[in-house]
Amino acid sequence: MTTSGRRRAEADDEYTEYVRSRMVQWRRTAYLMCGDWDRGDDILQRVLTELYRSWARARQADHLDALVRTMLVRRLIDERRLRWARVRLGTALPDVSRAFADPTDRITLVGALRQVPPRQRAVLVLRYFQDLSVEETARAMGCSTGTVKSQTAKGLATLRTLLTPTLTANREE
Repeated sequence: MTTSGRRRAEADDEYTEYVRSRMVQWRRTAYLMCGDWDRGDDILQRVLTELYRSWARARQADHLDALVRTMLVRRLIDERRLRWARVRLGTALPDVSRAFADPTDRITLVGALRQVPPRQRAVLVLRYFQDLSVEETARAMGCSTGTVKSQTAKGLATLRTLLTPTLTANREE
């Protein structure tokens, strides 16, 4: 094997290891933002392809996780705007996230999250599911910290409005 071939193989191994170590987190983020495992997987695949193509440059980034998170968030928001055609193949159901102890709560929250506007949803997922700070969320979304704060407040208000009837009904049972 030539020196350049060996370097390429090492870079491929580094890329593969990096992606494997973060795949579950990225996949959950994509699902929470778009509310559909299949669409989330499609979007994540496009991000990973883009990352692979630019791996030589990307791996030198000071904050590689932040770079990839930004790529994912932007792709998810753009996908929502484009409304591309969706094709479903296969009959197997995707695995279910274990983010919530009670499956009913998970279904209720994810259903409500789907109704939140895309930018507000992205902020909520990054802040509360990815546990990012306001500043990290702003960098990932390419906006100001003030925008993150206002989108968070609006998103939480929307969720409260959507979830209040469900919470009230559950308490009465």
